[in-house]
Amino acid sequence: MIMDTKVHSVHFTADVKLVDFVNSKVNKLRLFFGNIVSSEVFLRLDKSTERANKIAEVRVLLPGKELFAKKQAKSFEEAADQAIEALRRQVKKYKGKKELK
Repeated sequence: MIMDTKVHSVHFTADVKLVDFVNSKVNKLRLFFGNIVSSEVFLRLDKSTERANKIAEVRVLLPGKELFAKKQAKSFEEAADQAIEALRRQVKKYKGKKELK
């Protein structure tokens, strides 16, 4: 079952490949925890002159818990990848705590 994932691109239009990439990465979180309710991804450009000005913010809703990660990198794919990796660690930690109860 594919979870509800909303991808928002702030002040630009994300191409289909980027949206598909983000969706597939977020859906892989289900491998670690199947009860993910929904997720939301915000892609935005930082106004700085640095090359690493792409920001990905990912919010994942679990039953009774909200997880969030924000990463900045040279590309949206890299930023999303790093944010989802951080969320993967959070999901595993959350799942471990649930299993202890």
